[in-house]
Amino acid sequence: MRLLLRSSLWYTSAFLGSHTAFKSELVTQATTSYLIKTMHYQTEERGRPNSSDYRIYFKTSDGKYISPFHDIPLIADGDQENNVPSKKLKKNDNEVLYNMVVEVPRWSNAKMEIATKEPLNPIKQDVKKGKLRYVANVFPHKGYIWNYGALPQTWEDPNHTDKDTMCCGDNDPIDVCEIGTLVCSPGQVIQVKVLGVLAMIDEGETDWKLIAINADDPEAPSLNSIEDVRKSRSGHLEATVDWFKKYKVPDGKPENQFAFNGQFKDKDFAVEVIKSTHEHWRALLQKQTNGGEIDCKNVSVCESPFKFTGEDACNVVKSAPAGGEALPVSPEGVYQVTDLLDNETQFSHM
Repeated sequence: MRLLLRSSLWYTSAFLGSHTAFKSELVTQATTSYLIKTMHYQTEERGRPNSSDYRIYFKTSDGKYISPFHDIPLIADGDQENNVPSKKLKKNDNEVLYNMVVEVPRWSNAKMEIATKEPLNPIKQDVKKGKLRYVANVFPHKGYIWNYGALPQTWEDPNHTDKDTMCCGDNDPIDVCEIGTLVCSPGQVIQVKVLGVLAMIDEGETDWKLIAINADDPEAPSLNSIEDVRKSRSGHLEATVDWFKKYKVPDGKPENQFAFNGQFKDKDFAVEVIKSTHEHWRALLQKQTNGGEIDCKNVSVCESPFKFTGEDACNVVKSAPAGGEALPVSPEGVYQVTDLLDNETQFSHM
């Protein structure tokens, strides 16, 4: 069984009146050759990688299984790191660090995601029509062009019509594109600075895409706004819009659309979106809105009717298939997507 220690800190103060307040113990040393020490979370792999039964479960450093969707705090604790005050992670009035759950590392193709409809919400590879989903290499891009993931304790409510996009939410945690220089791992929990947001409309649903940078990245101190990204990384934001516009075309889907004419909104706007999706998540966990098939089981959200015991959580993981060797993956293809004069799109396999 492979154990990977992942990063983050428990949030110890309230956000928007949230009741959650926990702190995990330190891990002082690795216990297996697969244990990679970072900060406060571990992941446990079940099933065979590149198979439909592969899952990445999350646990605290003292071995308690948790949901990355519901139990990891939205806001990172900036007061200490490994029981020592951390200057780097210190928050001030103008900056808040958020926990980000990494689902897909940069340059990779497997469409990994938090399983919102399964107990404990492990990360799994998306399946469509019985086949594992892989994002195509749409020229000139290679797989995902950022570390891609989500903010915990957020939810884009499909019952709520957004006043800016006039579309309902996509029923998932809010997505994050982490643009730093470090390549992350699936299941890693990092602390990020939010810089802005893009409003994608995916098949009629609002699908916000936050732009953020890992607080540990060497470039993090110099990137504090979406304009900083535009100035220091020429073409990066345009490439992001192009990627989201075309990534479904090789699957026979139309190009995605965007609110605000595809323009990025600033950090202040992004923070308001985060607050809104956090409030929707709180309503979901308090059973104040219809969550449909969303699995809301958690071990830490006080007063939530979905809270269950650590023993129950342990039984969920024990019932999952044991780990094994990764299955082979088919060679990746490269697709050329071409915009035609009549506003239609065609693609060819290169």
